[in-house]
Amino acid sequence: MATAPKAPSAVTIFAYQVGFGDCFLLRFAYADRPRFVLVDFGTTGLPAEAERDQMTRIAMDIADKCGGKLDAVVATHRHADHISGFATKADGTGSGDIIRALKPRIVIQPWTEQPDLAIDARKPSPAAIGSNGARAALQSMHRVAENVVAFLGTAPRGIDEKTLAELRFIGEDNIKNKAAVKNLATMSEKTSYVFHGSRSGLERILPGIKTHVLGPPTLEQTESISKQKARDIQEYWHFALKHLEGETGDGAVAASAPAFPDHIEAKGGKLPLPSRWLAYRTRRARGEQLLSLVRSLDKQMNNTSVILLFESAHKKLLFPGDAQIENWRYALGDPKIMKMLSEVDVYKVGHHGSLNATPRTMWDNFAKKGRASKKGRMKSLLSTRTGKHGTIEASTEVPRTTLLKELTAHTCLHSTHTLAVDKLYDEIEIPL
Repeated sequence: MATAPKAPSAVTIFAYQVGFGDCFLLRFAYADRPRFVLVDFGTTGLPAEAERDQMTRIAMDIADKCGGKLDAVVATHRHADHISGFATKADGTGSGDIIRALKPRIVIQPWTEQPDLAIDARKPSPAAIGSNGARAALQSMHRVAENVVAFLGTAPRGIDEKTLAELRFIGEDNIKNKAAVKNLATMSEKTSYVFHGSRSGLERILPGIKTHVLGPPTLEQTESISKQKARDIQEYWHFALKHLEGETGDGAVAASAPAFPDHIEAKGGKLPLPSRWLAYRTRRARGEQLLSLVRSLDKQMNNTSVILLFESAHKKLLFPGDAQIENWRYALGDPKIMKMLSEVDVYKVGHHGSLNATPRTMWDNFAKKGRASKKGRMKSLLSTRTGKHGTIEASTEVPRTTLLKELTAHTCLHSTHTLAVDKLYDEIEIPL
């Protein structure tokens, strides 16, 4: 009779070069055989020098490393930069087809993805973990994003290029990737829809490893996502959706952005000359309102991120997806969790290095960060691409310069944006 494997001796993390996105393969070294867990697989902007088939090459490398069999897939949330690689193709040649063929024993997703609860559910049920109420809001968010991107496809005038670029970036990231979502939902015979404090489903797959689910919370667990706020969010997205879908064009003058916006001399169009300044200002306001809308959408989607903490006898590894403060707040209010987080050895940096996904409370609590001479110094993993999102002038650049300085000074930072062009992944080995 074969004895059950004991705890792994090490974990090797392969941080793949997906540009603006996340893809991490974790290989846990057991005496009988290694176990493989894939955490996210997506991008919204490959490195400029990358080959067009980069995602397929990565999928094939994952298949090679795990010998044709994955143990688990974790899809932290629906954003394209985390799941686009799971998309399939009609001819079966998609990167998602390659991952599907690895037949993972389990797929782990946030509780908001579960399709089988009543529309007014606010917490998981014993039979099914999820909420169609939250899912309805998510569906509306996707449709809002689709309509924003469709609007941008009409080449709207009067919205400056900077606003258009950010609208397109966030809008495309939030569009529902139907092929990837469907593939994740049917890839394995078992799917675990998780929430704060739930079992992860990895207990039997990773003997000797405790996997703590720190997020996302349910609607009943946290005041930051209270019933009234959840209802407001859903009504807001439905309202915005009706507004966007009801538009067939406002018939206003199609005028390009002027060189001197405060002193406009509009040309052509059907509007009377005195009205053209007002029409231009209205278009600019419309772009700013749409930008506010998609920024809010982006934030809500990030707050459904799964947050996992892997714990061995001597090491802790934190993978928080793109979780932002509303997701984090519930966990950070628990002294026991704060104690666990203080002992983190490996931190996967949230949201590609944006400022809003590494709460200062958590960062200050990390006891193992320190200068290069510090024994047992903390490691950080960052998957990102510079110049893709935000600007230095507006202090919105990703990765955020101030955060990069902190990570570089106080952790052993491994970032994909510093990899050589011909390097497919960074390999980090952690003795356990």
